Amino acid sequence: MAETSEGHVTRRTIPVRQGEGFDVERVWTYLRQHVPRVPDELPKVEQFPSGASNLTYYLQSGPFAGVLRRPPFGPLPPKAHDMAREAAILEKLHPNFPLAPRPLVFCDDPSLIGSPFYIMEYRPGVVLDDRFPQEIDPKPELCQRISYAVIDTLADLHSVDYEASGLAAFGHPEGFLARQVHGWIERYQRAQTDDIRGVEHLTRWLAERVPTSQGATVIHNDFKLNNIVLDASALDRPVAVVDWEMTTIGDPLMDLAITLSYWVQANDPVELRQMLPTVTQLPGFLSRRDLIEYYAKRTGRDLSAIDYYLVFAYFKLAVILQQIYVRWKRGQTADERFANFGARVATIVAHALSAIEEAGV
Repeated sequence: MAETSEGHVTRRTIPVRQGEGFDVERVWTYLRQHVPRVPDELPKVEQFPSGASNLTYYLQSGPFAGVLRRPPFGPLPPKAHDMAREAAILEKLHPNFPLAPRPLVFCDDPSLIGSPFYIMEYRPGVVLDDRFPQEIDPKPELCQRISYAVIDTLADLHSVDYEASGLAAFGHPEGFLARQVHGWIERYQRAQTDDIRGVEHLTRWLAERVPTSQGATVIHNDFKLNNIVLDASALDRPVAVVDWEMTTIGDPLMDLAITLSYWVQANDPVELRQMLPTVTQLPGFLSRRDLIEYYAKRTGRDLSAIDYYLVFAYFKLAVILQQIYVRWKRGQTADERFANFGARVATIVAHALSAIEEAGV
């Protein structure tokens, strides 16, 4: 992986992976036809290596920098990886939640690169995964401020008036949570490969205990620390939130629970910490319980059922990994990163069951 420093910003990109390239000249011609002041010179193209869903590329020519997003290769689940929907959400959300990057152009002609795609503005900054940039000293005070900034950003998103923003058509909030629970159970069953201990008990527990949602908001649906781009000169200040492919109108506590499911603590089981390496294990980062209390204070929402939401968030993560794993097992992707995802699914299921026991629910 190459780390390209631009001032204080480190951009982690790699050369485009074999078999995942596209016709740069055709894309660039299309972009120049639809976006003003794009340079004539063909761009440098690199690939963002993280993530296991949509493919994302960095395009840079002179002063122009943009990000191209396209679906993964191979057969895809129905309604998944909808580039038109994702670009349309950003178009309406950006004016009301500026941390959502502005889309520049959408192309529905699959003849250009083999699928629809869109290009959006590039927001330089720092993304925190398993470590801080080498030049940053992650003092506990900084880690605490980043923790608060994550929840502040989520609370701000949940305060967007989705009807006034023209986003009401992008979701069906009535019965949202029950549909989600049963839908994700069905997704797991369709993608199931291995016989994982405890999964039947977990799915039955989820199906029988669906709580009543308090009210709908815009939800990102994959809100986690490494989907937030932070200001390189002040890491407690977000400059962008990325990866909006699963955004909808639904239960905001589902968003919070997803954040919590990726927020690994130093006292979590070693298997989970190895599978989801993250800086949130460092001293100063708030605990999951502290994040819950701060979100409740910021929003006034009742979080008495948050343990259910967190268990469901773990199950969703297991299903996402399973859907990727079954594609690898069927030979629909050759990406060796996915070869051990079956074992990861088992780890997450076991952790979800432990969360039920610990919560006593």
